[in-house]
Amino acid sequence: MKYEHRFTVQSPLSAVAAFHSQSASMGAITPPPVIVQIHQAPAILAEGDLMDFTMWLGPLPIHWLARIEQVTPISFVDAQLRGPFTKWVHHHTFMPLNGQTTTVIDRVEAIVSEHWFWKMVGWGMWLNLPVLFAYRGWKTRQMLEKGDKETR
Repeated sequence: MKYEHRFTVQSPLSAVAAFHSQSASMGAITPPPVIVQIHQAPAILAEGDLMDFTMWLGPLPIHWLARIEQVTPISFVDAQLRGPFTKWVHHHTFMPLNGQTTTVIDRVEAIVSEHWFWKMVGWGMWLNLPVLFAYRGWKTRQMLEKGDKETR
């Protein structure tokens, strides 16, 4: 399965890439009522780093281990090593439109687990990706554009 979402933020490429390289950004742009609890990850993610976290979907804990891969100045990949999917690969790409505007492109490739419970959870998560990424786009714009206005 493949999913793609894109949005534009009024912030320079360097600020957008730096924001997304922070492990704390994941929790900051995840919509309520989902809570992200990071167990272990460096503050700034780099090639080969592991991010160990739990996504709480209400009372249901979804433990996840991801590795950061293919890091470039304009992109990176987080690949699930352990979690609810058989495969989950999330490509983050940042394309500058000009010096102050960047398009963020999220591409997800996934395979839902065959285990009955994780299959239900995975399909529920997959079907909610449009809501998740719409919120992430809104929250990213809110955080980065507010920060840019405060520095002017």
